[in-house]
Amino acid sequence: MALAGFRKQLNKANQYMSEKIGGAEGTKFKDDFTHMERKTDLTNELVEDLLNKTKEYLQPNPATRAKLTVSSKIKGSKTHSYPQPEGTLGDSMCKFGKDLGEDSSFAQSLNEMGEALREMAEIKYALEDNVKQNFLEPLTHLQSKDLKDVMHHRKKLEGRRLDYDCKKRRKIKGTHITEDDIKLAEDKFEESFNLASMGMHNLLQNDVEQVSQIAALSEALYEYHTQCANILESLTSRLMEQKNESANKSPEPYVPKKLHELNLNVGHDDTSPGTDHFNGYNADFNQFDGQFYNPISTTAHLLNGKTIANNHQQYRNNKSPGSETPQKPSNLFLDTTNANSTMRSPNASPLPSPVRSPARSPEQRNPCCQALYDFEPENANELPFREGDMIQLKTQIDDNWYEGVLNGKSGLFPISYVQVVVPLGH
Repeated sequence: MALAGFRKQLNKANQYMSEKIGGAEGTKFKDDFTHMERKTDLTNELVEDLLNKTKEYLQPNPATRAKLTVSSKIKGSKTHSYPQPEGTLGDSMCKFGKDLGEDSSFAQSLNEMGEALREMAEIKYALEDNVKQNFLEPLTHLQSKDLKDVMHHRKKLEGRRLDYDCKKRRKIKGTHITEDDIKLAEDKFEESFNLASMGMHNLLQNDVEQVSQIAALSEALYEYHTQCANILESLTSRLMEQKNESANKSPEPYVPKKLHELNLNVGHDDTSPGTDHFNGYNADFNQFDGQFYNPISTTAHLLNGKTIANNHQQYRNNKSPGSETPQKPSNLFLDTTNANSTMRSPNASPLPSPVRSPARSPEQRNPCCQALYDFEPENANELPFREGDMIQLKTQIDDNWYEGVLNGKSGLFPISYVQVVVPLGH
């Protein structure tokens, strides 16, 4: 039996190569059969494309679809639904509307809009269930059962045709082929032809079921949009009433306040220069060789080989008790130009001091973000955090997910849950 099957495969390969290369003529089917084949191929492509495009319509984000597909295949993982954009926007509006307070008309309108969007998200989930049950599942059954059987019979028909044409061609050339072998190949070829023809005929004549599936999709979309339109109509009416109420309210004028009304303790800064003292030193000056002396300078200078300590205490002791009190400097703030000219000791070094404060290097900040809400992970590769946590950013996976590090743990988290402080690539 295995030898007969091997010979049959050789015959099919021989006939196939003879037709493609040698120009051998094979059995030709009638036009009605080739027409059914063409329509069957189109139906097969149509069902495959409808399944993919309908799923994209219900769940537009490809990254989220891929994540849901992977998580559904992981054993033990939680099953969760596709996050509808209406629900995400509604949650954001309700959150900030609550934070603004109930006394604000703007906050009330945010809450109204957010609740309406949440209801639309629930209706979208109902639309998904309806479309999957009444449209996608029948198409999937058609693809996996009817179309698969028809394609199987057509493939088997092509193989038996090649075997029949090969034996017939070899019989004409005088090769040792018995009439029984040709008769057996012809019977199998005829059987496969009838099975394939019947399968394609039944598939193409099933218009009632296929039209009912299209009608179910249309009905589901009509019901979804009707419910959304009713919600938006009621919402618009309420928002217009709030708009009119807000317009009729007279705005509260702003009243400027005086500083004493704020109950602030206004005092003098201890580090600012006073009337008679500057940083703990008297604002005196001493004469040395007819020049003004800066009492703040305590630098030791070398003059004629002798060290003179120019400190404040020494020159205060050298003052005569009856000396006239000198005038105070006009500018009590330290100034490098003034200190090196008029308020400068004659024994001071002509060069400025080489000691300088080291320049502070600019602070290096890594990409990071701050959590706006608590995030509870549903998979092992996601990163949990609490509101207010600072998360170090590693990379952006797509438009909806970041990868970051918190407390030494790395994982994925949604972009909408955080506010970027230092962006990636900074």
